[in-house]
Amino acid sequence: MARTVTTYQCSSCGYQSSKPLGRCPNCQAWNSFEELSAGPSAPSRLGGGYGGVRGGKLTALSTVGRREEPRFSSGVTELDRVLGGGLVAGGVTLVGGEPGIGKSTLLLQVADHVAKDGRSVLYVAGEESLEQIRLRADRLGVTADLQLTRDTRAEHIAALLTEHRPALIIVDSIQTVQASEDGTAGSLTQVRDGTAILTRAAKESGAAMVLVGHVTKDGTVAGPKVMEHIVDATLFLESVGQYRLIRSVKNRFGQAGELGVFEMRGEGLVGVDNPSAAFLAERPVGVPGSVVAATLDGNRPMLLEVQALAAKTPYPNARRVVVGLDPRRVDVVLAVLERRLELTLQGLDVYVNLAGGLRVMDPGLDLAVALAVYSAVVGRAVPEDVAVFGEVGLAGEVRTVTQALRRAEEAERAGYRRLIVPPGLTGQPGVSSVEEALGFLWKGREQA
Repeated sequence: MARTVTTYQCSSCGYQSSKPLGRCPNCQAWNSFEELSAGPSAPSRLGGGYGGVRGGKLTALSTVGRREEPRFSSGVTELDRVLGGGLVAGGVTLVGGEPGIGKSTLLLQVADHVAKDGRSVLYVAGEESLEQIRLRADRLGVTADLQLTRDTRAEHIAALLTEHRPALIIVDSIQTVQASEDGTAGSLTQVRDGTAILTRAAKESGAAMVLVGHVTKDGTVAGPKVMEHIVDATLFLESVGQYRLIRSVKNRFGQAGELGVFEMRGEGLVGVDNPSAAFLAERPVGVPGSVVAATLDGNRPMLLEVQALAAKTPYPNARRVVVGLDPRRVDVVLAVLERRLELTLQGLDVYVNLAGGLRVMDPGLDLAVALAVYSAVVGRAVPEDVAVFGEVGLAGEVRTVTQALRRAEEAERAGYRRLIVPPGLTGQPGVSSVEEALGFLWKGREQA
């Protein structure tokens, strides 16, 4: 007789254990273990199969046909960019973001565009009343006749997909969906099971599904991690000043890491076609310590302003304040300036800021930081027609960075005629060291 084995699984990450644990050793979640349904253990002698069960049919890769997933536009250019070209029929997208950041606003705009394009849209309002949805629609100028429901039972939503076959379904939010009668909506088990049921229904009906997810105080999607593994794409909406950024951290139908930029206005979220110009709109001209850097946020090249300020410190130990950049990389650049260029920073508080509120961890910003700090210390402004990028090594050398050509093209498109870049880029002279970059910077200006 087969021996019964009891297994416990973490509802957050799926880690399994033979006994319940107070804290998951994999994801560090507390009190997340649940007992799985017990089953007989495998017999010691397999005989003709595993537990009396034989394997299914195998399919050779060479016999599998090639088929592009059908897409249709969301009607929002910046969102289409992040999705890899538009919404995918049968694809499931998870959108996360802080409360009030604009998730429902953006998706209601998408629903309006899709419905006006002749496709049916189903909107599951789990957190708001239908009257609240109508008020938001009036404020945003939504005129399409959307189909709404307040039923948040997962099986009923799946049945609606089978009966009505909408092209797009929006579930706002997945934390309100109830997968079973004996559970509480929003619990880890309910969110996981609800996501699995709705994903299966979307695949079977061919509807593009968008799930809205809550986030934790750390900024990650609330709920079990397996939920993000189930869906096809995961997007995060974040706030940067007056702008909203949407990023793809996972995309089975496109490239992950894409970035879309929106501006919040009275009529809703409006895409920003030229983020470089938007983030440089308030850049001061002729001020020491300001440098335009061609950076890469995700897979999108942008021009941002790196600012530096040096002031005599009133404290025994000088301070180093970094905002929007990697503090450890900035410390390396400051050490290179002191050691290789003999720039005196002792007794000076140094402040380095990436203007605009963005936080970018890009090694290509090293050269911009070096030039900005040097400019701030010597009190000499960098010419306004100069854009730079490059990684700085410990020997003071300037190293190449990823997608250098796209960075250079973005700078030239924005009207920056002089580029200070690493060597090896076609059509650009390139500099091999920080010292050479400084000489090229002001020497070239004097010759001009």
